[in-house]
This record gives sequence, C-alpha cells and structure tokens, in this order.
Amino acid sequence: MRLGPAELPDGAEPVGGGYLVRADALALAGGGATRFYRHGWQSWSEARWLELSEPVQPIEPASRRPQADDPACALAARHGGSAVGALATPDGVLLLGALEPGARVEAGDTGLDGRYEDGTEGPWFLALGPEPDVFAAYAEQLAERLGRRPDRPAPRLWSSWYGFYRGISEEGLREVLAGLEGLAFDAFQIDDGWQRAIGDWDPNDAFPSGMAAMAEEIRGAGLTPGLWLAPFIATPGSRLARDHPDWLLRDDRGRPVPAGDNWGGPFFALDTTHPEVEAWLTETLRRVRGWGFELLKLDFLYAAALPGARRRPVGRERAYRQALALVREACGEAAYLLACGAPILPSLGLVDGLRVGPDTAPYWDNEDRRAHLHDPTGPAARGALLTSLARLWLRGLVHADPDVAFFRSRYDLLTPQQRRALQDLGLVAGFKGCSDPPAWLLPDERDALAAWLRDEPAVTRLGERVFLLDGRRVDFEAIVGAS
Repeated sequence: MRLGPAELPDGAEPVGGGYLVRADALALAGGGATRFYRHGWQSWSEARWLELSEPVQPIEPASRRPQADDPACALAARHGGSAVGALATPDGVLLLGALEPGARVEAGDTGLDGRYEDGTEGPWFLALGPEPDVFAAYAEQLAERLGRRPDRPAPRLWSSWYGFYRGISEEGLREVLAGLEGLAFDAFQIDDGWQRAIGDWDPNDAFPSGMAAMAEEIRGAGLTPGLWLAPFIATPGSRLARDHPDWLLRDDRGRPVPAGDNWGGPFFALDTTHPEVEAWLTETLRRVRGWGFELLKLDFLYAAALPGARRRPVGRERAYRQALALVREACGEAAYLLACGAPILPSLGLVDGLRVGPDTAPYWDNEDRRAHLHDPTGPAARGALLTSLARLWLRGLVHADPDVAFFRSRYDLLTPQQRRALQDLGLVAGFKGCSDPPAWLLPDERDALAAWLRDEPAVTRLGERVFLLDGRRVDFEAIVGAS
C-alpha cells in the first residue's frame, strides 16, 4: 500500500516504508478517516487512538497543564499531539511524523497538518499502510536521525516510590535490601525523599551516612545502585533558587516560569541555556555519579522545554535536547539514564529508558481528575496502562518503562485481575519494575513476584490491545472495559 503521486507533497523522496520531505509545515489528505492517533508531549501526556467526533476538552485547571501536556498547545481547537500523528483511513493508517524536535501534528479538516514550532524547514516522514508497519518504519527513521540506545537488557528494577513515597531513610532501605535477597532484581533505586530540597541535591538527615555509603551497600547486595533526581527544576525555598534567581527560566514579563505544583507548592524551571546552569548541571551529575550511582532516574524533565525567554535563542525542545546531551556527557556512556516526565522525541538517542505513561498507583482509576478536569494524566493504573500500550512502538528505540507492577494485596485497592494486567504490561513492554516492600508480601505474592522476574515470554501482538504471551491470550481492552 503506497501513497499515489497526486497525494505526495513536492520534493517527497522514497525511503524504507514511506517518504521523506523537508518543510516548515505540511498538509496531507486523509479522506474517510474516523480515528486519530494522538501522541502526548511528554511521558505522562496521554497517547491513544481517539474518535475524531470526540470534543476537544482542555485540561483544567490551567496550573496543572505543565505537568500534563504541552502548555503551549493547551487551548488548541483541534485534536493534536507532539511530533507524530496518524489517521485510520479506509486505505490504511496515514502517518505523519517529525524527525527533529519541535513539531506538532493535528487532525485537520480533511487530513493531517504538521508544523515545526520555530518555522524552520525540518524533515518529515510520511507513510500509508498497516498500523504496525508505518509506526515501525517511522521508528527506523527516528533511529537514523536521533539514535537508539537499548544495547543492553532493561534492568529489573526495585524502586522505593510506591512503597514509601517520600518517607524513606537509610535504615528502612537497608531492611528492604535484606528482604530482596533471592529475588532476581538487577537494580535498586532510591526515589524522591533523600535530598535536602528540589534543587539542592545533597542528602538530608534521614541519610546520615551519606549517599556514597548507600550506593556501596546496594552494590554489596549484588544490585546496581540507582538514584532519583529532577535536575531541571527547583522549589522556591531551595538554596539554589534563593542564591541564583537568575538561573530560573523567565517568561516575557520577567517572572519565573512555573513548571507545576508539588512538594507543597509551585516549582520552577531552570534556564538550561544559562552558562552557569550548564556548569552546575555538569558538577552536580558528576558528583552523583562519583557517589557510585550507576542508574539515574531523571524526573520532571519537561521543565527544560517549557516556553520562556532563554539566554540563548534556541527552540525550546532543542534547548531541552542540548541540556539532556550535557547530562549524558556528564554522566558518561556507562550510566543507565531512565527519563521520566520527559518530552518523547527529543529524548531519543540520549536516554536508555523512558517512561511511556503517567504514574501508576495501587488503585485503578483517577476518575475525578480524568472525567471532571479532563486530565487523564493523574496517577492511576488504568491511565498508565492505556498510554503505555499506545507507545509500545518506541521499544526499538529505547527501553519503554510502563511503571511498576504490584504484587502486594496490602495497602492496595487493585483487584487481582487489575494487578495481573499491570504485571502483563511489564512483560509486553519488556521492562519490569516493582516497589513492593518485601515485608508486605504474603508467601504466594512473593512467589508470584519471583516467577515474574524470571519470566521472558514470547510476545505476539494480535490487535491494538490484544497480545499472546507464550500462547496465553491477554486482552487489555476487555480488562479496561470490565472496570
């Protein structure tokens, strides 16, 4: 199935599975389409196939938009998304995808409209055919332009977040380390709660031995040491924000750009094009690597790509990619970088793992936020599952992290079927994470976790949300419909 000459833009060149063309903006006809593939801006932003007849509903309140999707497009009148879009037509799936950062694709009146935000003539890939084929071809073109990094298996990761959230200490984590003995985890990641403040990346009083000592204990238990940090943001009360207010990204009226609301109030984006911020980032990340942490979970990364007045005149997604390249250089090629809250396309080739959905949770749905605020990005197992499934085409470019699976019944509102769905999602994505404290697991739950960590099933996709795992049929659509 191919596009006819009359349907191709001027200058289109054939390439594997589709065509390449350079333009600042493109319009493709897609007659008879009823569904649109909407690709959210960053890890937590919704990605899914939607009916074109669905109304466009902006996320409310406006203050939540930076954490949910691209605030520059929050009030768009048409269905659209970041970098790539597709239409299901009678002739197949028509895909239009950017090959450089800074592009948006919308469902137009008669097809797909794409544009680069800064008006530059950028490269585009377009294709028509079966959905798996056109997305696979697009992924190959992205690999050629931006690179791919999964040259090693994804780590089987234990994280402190969904067991303890910010209530962690070195004493409590030592107990967890001891309890994980005999389980086939590869890495142990300390999440949010170890630092003095967001922006001040030194250990707080709950870690009196220091972070180098923690890394050594983790390594002594036979696991790769991992640490969480959010290098592109700062809270107002941090030493960084107080001592260096000029490091904060500003809007056109000189006000700090809010990147969201968390840790008891708003937090702000750093201007990663500021030379002093670049030097600080390099020093901070080299220090963290010097403590012995080989896996870094980097969170709230979208802040570096928010609209604002930067020191260097560069497009915001290009500024983000430059900052992430600096992070990669500071951390070294051997470090495993797991990006979260990250703009998808400009992260490719620079990180090893990439969160592909919003935070999960030990409950199924965040209905008040989803239905009443039109915000599907709130923590919930349902949203994490659906957006992660819609981004599985990224697996050939980066390890696709769908967030953790739960095995515990303690402090958990998920049904056994819903827990199994998250466990199967990890198998389908090829990325296994868990936050269950071993002391919370009943003997049969620990056995199930141990078996899951060892399991490497053959995965066959039968439909949009239907898979075979070693011959076992898994229908995620039925699970969502039954909830």
